[in-house]
Amino acid sequence: MRLPSVRLCGCLLLAAVVLFPGRISAADDSGDKVVSMVVELLGDKDKDLRALGLQQVREEAKGTAATRQFAALLPKLAPDAQAALLRALADRGDRAARLAVLEMVKSPDVQVRAAAIAAIGPLGETADVALLVRLLTGPAGPEKTAAGDSLARISGSDANAAIAAAMTEAKPATRAELLGILAARRATATVPSMLTAAVDSDPAVRMAAMVALSQLATPDHAAEMLQGVLKADKGAEREAAERAVMMVCQRIEDPDKQAAPVLAALARFSDADRLALLSTLGHVGGPDALKVVETAIADKDPQAHDAGLRALSNWPDASVAPRLLALTETITDPDQRALLLRALIRVAALKDKRSDAARLKLLKTAMTLCSSDDERLYIVKRSRAIRTVESLRFVLPYLQQPVFAQEACATVLELAHHRELREPHKAEFDPALDTVIRVAKSHAMVDEAQHYKRGETFNTKTQE
Repeated sequence: MRLPSVRLCGCLLLAAVVLFPGRISAADDSGDKVVSMVVELLGDKDKDLRALGLQQVREEAKGTAATRQFAALLPKLAPDAQAALLRALADRGDRAARLAVLEMVKSPDVQVRAAAIAAIGPLGETADVALLVRLLTGPAGPEKTAAGDSLARISGSDANAAIAAAMTEAKPATRAELLGILAARRATATVPSMLTAAVDSDPAVRMAAMVALSQLATPDHAAEMLQGVLKADKGAEREAAERAVMMVCQRIEDPDKQAAPVLAALARFSDADRLALLSTLGHVGGPDALKVVETAIADKDPQAHDAGLRALSNWPDASVAPRLLALTETITDPDQRALLLRALIRVAALKDKRSDAARLKLLKTAMTLCSSDDERLYIVKRSRAIRTVESLRFVLPYLQQPVFAQEACATVLELAHHRELREPHKAEFDPALDTVIRVAKSHAMVDEAQHYKRGETFNTKTQE
């Protein structure tokens, strides 16, 4: 179908803009014609023509005057075209469209509202934070998602402070979301607000605050973060809070000094709280921390002794492996022994200055100390972290034992995934993969093994 001549001329002008960018602007006569043609195309029923117009909105038709003309067209379009133009205006990034975009948040069409809310991020300002926070409190859906995305993107010198201030009156679920948004914005100036939230009465808020602090806090904040550790419920929340402190302390370059902020802060706490914080100290590790932990282990008080053992079981590296081994061999309390053995299995396979042979030897020693299938299964799992053919040989017998077979299959596949290990030892890997194909209960495992048998890379894993 032939285009009417006016549209044809307009399209030729648009082609000139595309072919010669920068040569035609919205400030001259031909630029004005281009803007007028873009406005016409945006209202066209033909999607291809609208797409051409939207491209010009995003990339070519420059100037605030053009932005205002495009934005003024919003109320005149059908909903799908409104949403498309809102997205194009957001990509354009000219705040001259802000007021028109805010009007579209009132649209009866959910698609249009979501697109308008999403456009507030690149086009809005600090004054729009309150609106976005209100929208964030709504039910799950595209509008709520768009509000969160816009809060993460909105600019303005006071935007971070406005988001932090909004937490004081928000409900717990929203406070938790705002903390995540501040972390995504790298809003380091709001760390004091995060420290306050770390001792909130709501667990979800506390968790979100500690996650945010793990990303933004400095070692100088570690002492205050310990209050968040003590406030956290025992179990998963306490463990996560302790790891947040560990991550902050690891920003100290010297590994031997990473525990210094925690050690310095311990004196401020009661005896009971100091015992509770030993677990956190264990996560951080280091020689100075080990002295404190060893003192607790040697204490005749059962609570102090147990706290010391738990701290040692959290150690972040294998430097305490000999101590864990010695204690596992001598401790008689079954719960404490199980805790120490699991810690030994964990650190035995950690990659460090030890040789692969030494790491595997320690795992084999740990296997002789196991008293349950769960402990043995953990060793089969951890052995995949040692990428040697000796690890394959170690795990092969467990393929034949029903209790361990599936975990052993996973370990064989993880080792086989590494071509530099698999190919030189093809004569050993191929029979092992045949066994996996025969005994694996998962179709995905069988498929993966068949790929490796053919010398292929399995596409669900990181490319070799």
